[in-house]
Amino acid sequence: MLAVVGDLLEDIVVRLGGPINVASDTSAVITRRRGGSAATVAAVAAGLGAPVRFIGQVGQDPTGTGLVEGLAALGVDVNSVHRGGDTGTIVVLVDTGGERSMLTDRRSCLLLSDPQPWWLDNVTTLHVPLYSLVGPPLSDTSRTLIRWAQEREIRVSVDMSSVSLIESISRAEVLELIGSIGPAVVLANEIEAAAVGADLTAGAWLTVIKRGAKAALLFGSGSADPVEVPAKPLAKGADSTGAGDAFAAGFLTYVGPASEANAAPDDRPPLPGWLANPLAACNAGHRAAARLLSSR
Repeated sequence: MLAVVGDLLEDIVVRLGGPINVASDTSAVITRRRGGSAATVAAVAAGLGAPVRFIGQVGQDPTGTGLVEGLAALGVDVNSVHRGGDTGTIVVLVDTGGERSMLTDRRSCLLLSDPQPWWLDNVTTLHVPLYSLVGPPLSDTSRTLIRWAQEREIRVSVDMSSVSLIESISRAEVLELIGSIGPAVVLANEIEAAAVGADLTAGAWLTVIKRGAKAALLFGSGSADPVEVPAKPLAKGADSTGAGDAFAAGFLTYVGPASEANAAPDDRPPLPGWLANPLAACNAGHRAAARLLSSR
């Protein structure tokens, strides 16, 4: 089972028809949909048929109820969801080239507290966006879950989430944070990896750099030489929101053929498929991202 901890909120997606006319009208297509990095990973993983649990907090309001029910309808285990406060919102501005900018108001997402050990029952991988590691009480809850996971030999995945978030807490602090966690894998897009610097791929963890239509870069633990994993190019102007989270879902739920050896040393629990064969897992990530974008 994959468990993800973090945000579940509402995205208001504004697809611009052209440049914004300041102090006047700009034509746009506006839609509402489920948002949040962690929730997107959970939803895509469930769509791929994987067992997945979402851990987070949403508002005690109709919007929050609808979001939780929507995840449950996809097959996501939502028994760890806390309710309280107001449900958060992200306004996603998508320009004519498909690039998106986000205005975030996370509200109750940040308030998750009182973690319970049973949240990790039957879990083999715990996925934590960087969003979930900055700002208490959510950050404290996430660190506690990571500690419990590692005590149970559950592998931990961390996603770099956002350049603005990295810059707000500094490159050095991000590296110190990741170093203190010691995740089995770190996922980042190209600009997030550049913001952190070369030390990100020099760490004692697997690193995957997602580069949109370009090949993903897969670094082994402490390796300076990446393996390129080609991606399927997107249609021009496609809304790329959530593609990186979909990649993470496909990567982290890769199982591999039954004949694939996932043996771990010293009689430890078997390796997750993505850790036993990260190259194949990257290809699974690309397929999951393409599926999300084509279905949209």
